[in-house]
Amino acid sequence: MPWVLWITGLPGCGKSTVALKVRELIPDTVVLRMDDLRKIVTPAPTYSDEEREHVYRALVYTAKTLYEAGQNVIIDATGNKRSWRQLARELIPAYMEVYLECPVELCIEREKTRTDTHAAPKNIYEKGKAGWPVPGINVPYEKPDNPDLTIYTEKEPPEEAAKKIVKLIQSRI
Repeated sequence: MPWVLWITGLPGCGKSTVALKVRELIPDTVVLRMDDLRKIVTPAPTYSDEEREHVYRALVYTAKTLYEAGQNVIIDATGNKRSWRQLARELIPAYMEVYLECPVELCIEREKTRTDTHAAPKNIYEKGKAGWPVPGINVPYEKPDNPDLTIYTEKEPPEEAAKKIVKLIQSRI
């Protein structure tokens, strides 16, 4: 049975790294990255509330379509509004949500030093300080009320996080 897993958390918390580690353990998985989708849907993004609403709804639709085609899917996206994650939960029967908890200060440090950005915009927190809408800086990040799993990436390496996620998936499928 296919499944969809949304890995959510602040920019720089480790979503892309953990998603790739999970895919190493479960190779028949598609990783949908918001950063990749945004480049196609909004090649000159404004990050406005209206634009985010459209792009996140398109992301949920894409995940649902792949799921219905029998594909396992990991959504690698901040998803700063609960309503987008709730939409996925309502539309996709085998949906799970993993929250990567990480202090914003550590996310900022990680973002400054990362070399492989997984298509993420560079210097996002610096842009946030300059007025760009950045979750955790000047746009609210709505933490999940009841995630299926919470991982504290300040303390847990990506490999261990991936193993916990695989156990979650195996317990649900």
